[in-house]
Amino acid sequence: MQSDVLSFWDRAEAGRQLAQHLMIYAAQRPVILALPRGGVPVAYEVAKALRAPLDLIFVRKIGAPGQAEFGLGAVVDGAHPQIVLNEDALDHVRVPPGYIEEETQRQLQEIERRREHYLAGRCPVDVAGRVAIVVDDGIATGGTVRAALKGLSRARPSRLILAVPVAPADTIERLRAEADEVVCLMTPEPFYAVGEHYDDFRQTSDREVTTLLDEAQRWTKEDAHERHQSS
Repeated sequence: MQSDVLSFWDRAEAGRQLAQHLMIYAAQRPVILALPRGGVPVAYEVAKALRAPLDLIFVRKIGAPGQAEFGLGAVVDGAHPQIVLNEDALDHVRVPPGYIEEETQRQLQEIERRREHYLAGRCPVDVAGRVAIVVDDGIATGGTVRAALKGLSRARPSRLILAVPVAPADTIERLRAEADEVVCLMTPEPFYAVGEHYDDFRQTSDREVTTLLDEAQRWTKEDAHERHQSS
C-alpha cells in the first residue's frame, strides 16, 4: 500500500496512519512489539488505537570471534528467546566449540539488562497463539527486522505481521517471506534513508521510551480488569 504523502511529521503521526490499516485486528487482542528505540513512538500509537499490549523486542547480533561486526546470527528476545543462525556465515568462519552458546548467553544477559532498564523487569508478552505485530519507524536493509521475524515465527503466533511507515520496495519484498502480512505505507524510489521521510526525526530518548511503555501499561491493566469483571 502507498501513502498519499511523501513524508510524516513525526513518528507519532506515522503511527497513527499505520494504525488505520491495522484496525481490522483490534478485536483479536494483538500484541504490538516495537523495535527500540525509534520504533516505540510509532508502535505506541498503534497499540493505543488497537487497545493492545505494547512490548519491546530486542535483537542482539552474535558476532564472529574477533570480528564482532560479522554476524553469525542473532538472539531474539521474547517469552521464549530464539537463536537465529546464519548458516552461510558459519560456513566461512572457524567457530571454537561452545562459542555460540557462550555468546548467546552474553547477549541474553544484555537483553535482560535493557529490558530491566526500559521495562523495570516486566516479563515479555507471550505471543503464542496471538496476532503479533512488529513495528519499527522504518527499514533500510532489513537485517534486524528479518531476524526478529524469524525468531518470533518460532514462538508460534497465530499471525505474524510486520508494520512500518516507510522502507525500500525491494526490502519489503524480501521480508514478505518472513511474515504472514507486511504493511508498509510508503516505498519511495529512490530510497536513501528512513529519516528523509520524516520532518522531525530527532533521536528517541530513553525517557520517552519508558514514558510511553508505562502509559501503555495503564490501558493494558484497565482492559484486563474489565475482562475479569465481565467473566
